[in-house]
Amino acid sequence: MFEELKKSIDKGLDYAFMTTEKLAKAAKEMAKENNLTKEEAQKLLDLLVKKSEETKKTLEDNFQELVKTSLKKMNIPTKDEIKKLEDRIKKLEAKKIPVKTARKPVKKA
Repeated sequence: MFEELKKSIDKGLDYAFMTTEKLAKAAKEMAKENNLTKEEAQKLLDLLVKKSEETKKTLEDNFQELVKTSLKKMNIPTKDEIKKLEDRIKKLEAKKIPVKTARKPVKKA
């Protein structure tokens, strides 16, 4: 029983990363094995494609959140933070504030 469950999970994950073409082939094979009608086979394909896209989106969102959290923990600035600093530097450079130079002390003989 456990092995069958494990195989089902593995197969489900495989479907999540298949291309639409491969999903169509898998749906056709499952339809043939289970004696499904063309309409049922099409519904199965639609379901597989939908679930695959949902799973990919969920994994992508989770991965992005993990990366964001990891970067924050490592105290690495984000692209937006760097952009803000660059903009601030440009504004400061545009002001062209004269820099006072230190006078050299005059040596007395």
